[in-house]
Amino acid sequence: MSLKLNCDLGESFGSWKMGMDDAVMPHIDQANIACGFHAGDPLVLQKTLTLAKTHDVTVGAHPGYPDLVGFGRRSMNATPAEIKAMMHYQMAAVDGMAAIQGLELSYVKPHGALYNDMMKDSNVRRAIMEAVASYHKPVVLMLQGTPEAETHRAEAAEFGLTLWFEAFADRCYDDDGKLLARTREGAVHSRDKMLAQVKQLKESGTVTSVSGHTLNLHADTLCVHGDNLEGVQAIAEIRALINGEAS
Repeated sequence: MSLKLNCDLGESFGSWKMGMDDAVMPHIDQANIACGFHAGDPLVLQKTLTLAKTHDVTVGAHPGYPDLVGFGRRSMNATPAEIKAMMHYQMAAVDGMAAIQGLELSYVKPHGALYNDMMKDSNVRRAIMEAVASYHKPVVLMLQGTPEAETHRAEAAEFGLTLWFEAFADRCYDDDGKLLARTREGAVHSRDKMLAQVKQLKESGTVTSVSGHTLNLHADTLCVHGDNLEGVQAIAEIRALINGEAS
């Protein structure tokens, strides 16, 4: 399986610092950049785009619910029209700031609760698909690769929308192919388990669920996190695995 690496970046805000963007960017292919609703601010966005340009990293928008206090991790009862408007607003922010530096917005990956709601609620998912498809230029939508991937692909086809399916390096999978809830023990992998999961996914296109079942999982891109030094070191090891430079 050929995999790209993506990471959520640009999530600092004012004097509040989040992540180690400078250390992460050299190792990844795709930067999911916060748009100011759940995190980020204009200066942080500008600097993150400059960093992406320096390392030739593909630019993506990372829109969320308007919830700075909750870091976008709390669901909101938004209407489809509100979801489409907030998506366009945030996409346009990244797109416009990117254009100033000669960069292109290539894809969108919703953040936090908006991402989770997209995966479990067809109404939210269709509103997001419609928003991305109706943008003024072609943009790809990134969403989680699950056993329902073909259903999601068919939904996207109704809008003429291209999808990139995402897997997670450091998260344990439940038996249904969804991510194991963070409230359950073992939801976040240790370093060794994370590297083993990446190797398995790369070699066989499968992951092992929490109960030991082997799950087929199509993925175009792999989400990694680098908000601490250990995480950044793990990203470098994952990069080597993806490139076939490690055993």
